[in-house]
Amino acid sequence: MMVSPTTQDLPLFPLQSVLFPGGLLGLRVFEARYMDLIAHCLKTGDEFGVVLMLSGRESGRPAADVDLAAVGCRAKVLDCDMHEAGLLHVRCKGGGRFVLRNHTTVALGLEMGRVQAMGDDPNATLEARHTGAAFALGRAIAALDLQRHKPFLPPYRLDTPGWVANRWAEILPIATEARQRLMELPDGTQRLDVVDRYLRQHGIVAESPPSQ
Repeated sequence: MMVSPTTQDLPLFPLQSVLFPGGLLGLRVFEARYMDLIAHCLKTGDEFGVVLMLSGRESGRPAADVDLAAVGCRAKVLDCDMHEAGLLHVRCKGGGRFVLRNHTTVALGLEMGRVQAMGDDPNATLEARHTGAAFALGRAIAALDLQRHKPFLPPYRLDTPGWVANRWAEILPIATEARQRLMELPDGTQRLDVVDRYLRQHGIVAESPPSQ
């Protein structure tokens, strides 16, 4: 795992869900600490960190009750709306991953993490054994588009193993802890190997990938 030797401070938004690089995250924000965080990010373009809560509650929790995963993902605010007073609907895009070394509570109960950046997935092309997974994801995207449901942000990189693996990991009915383990894997092809095995075991992808 390639990890930057330098550390930096990053505000954290702990959730009971996992954000992947390139993923689309929708948030309903109503607490003052996160309202301020989103306002700051909109003004400056800064990112914040999304990290899985292993224990504790997402809102109104004391810091002592929080147990966070060791790896998280940066999030960049794309847009937000306030359809009702005191409630922000925010869309974010997943960025680079990071290793969380420690975290502490600062103003208004916001948690600030000390993090080290993880390297992106190595550049790789889709291998022949993974064409079935990519083909099936393309069909799923087309079907969702017909229903006016767009859970993924374009461009659709169906020729990139990490992108295909990440998008499958977001929509498969797997445990949150399994999703976290997939996100932590440093190599996109390795991640897609795990996802592809699941797809074949559950009959989502045939044993012989369809021809293109």
